[in-house]
Amino acid sequence: MKFLIFGPPGSGKGTYSTRIEDKIDVEHIATGDIFREAVKEKTELGKRVKEYLDRGDLVPDELVNKVVREKLKKVGMDNFLLDGYPRTVEQAKFLNDIMDIDGLILLDVTDEIIIKRLSSRRICKDCGEVFNKLFHPPEEEGVCDKCGGDLYQRDDDKPDVIKDRINTYEERSEPVIDYFEGKIPIVVNRCRKANAPIDAMVKNIIDQMKERDLVS
Repeated sequence: MKFLIFGPPGSGKGTYSTRIEDKIDVEHIATGDIFREAVKEKTELGKRVKEYLDRGDLVPDELVNKVVREKLKKVGMDNFLLDGYPRTVEQAKFLNDIMDIDGLILLDVTDEIIIKRLSSRRICKDCGEVFNKLFHPPEEEGVCDKCGGDLYQRDDDKPDVIKDRINTYEERSEPVIDYFEGKIPIVVNRCRKANAPIDAMVKNIIDQMKERDLVS
C-alpha cells in the first residue's frame, strides 16, 4: 500500500500519520526525517542538501526527488505513508512516473485553526519533546514533563510567520492536489475545531479508506 498524506503546515500530518500507520500496517515516512538522516549520515546527497539548508534556501526539486527515491528504495517502495512529499507539482510528476500511488489523504484545515494550533506549540530546548497548550499541555507551564527542560516557541510558530508559511503552501503545494485529482482516490478529512479529538479524526480517515476499498 502506497499512500500520501497532504495538508498545510499545522494540519496534523505527523500526528495523524503515526496513528494511521499502526491501523493499516504501513511505514510512516516523513520528508524532514529523510533529510535529517541523509545529512547526519553525510551521504553525497546529504551533503548537497546541507548546503541548501545552511543557506536557508529551498532544496531544489531534483535533489529532493533523489533523496526521497533513495529512501523509498530502502523500504521497498511498496508499503508506506509518505508525509511532506510531494510539495510541488514537479515533485508530484516525478513520483507519479516512478510508481503507482494508491491514494491521498487530504487534511482540510482552516487558516484560523492552523494559526491557533501552531502558535500554541512549545518545544523542549533539551530533549526536543513537543507540547501544545491546546491539547497536549505540559503539567507545569514552561517546563518539559519528560526531562524538566525549558520550553520555547519556535520563530516559525509565531502568527506572522505562520501566515507566510500558509501562503507558501497555497502557492507551491496546493496545485499538487489538482494534479492528483482524477488520477488517484483522494480521502478528505475536514477539521473545523482546533482541539478536535485526534482519535476521532483518524477513525474518520480510516472509515473513508475502507469505504473506498483502499484498505481492508
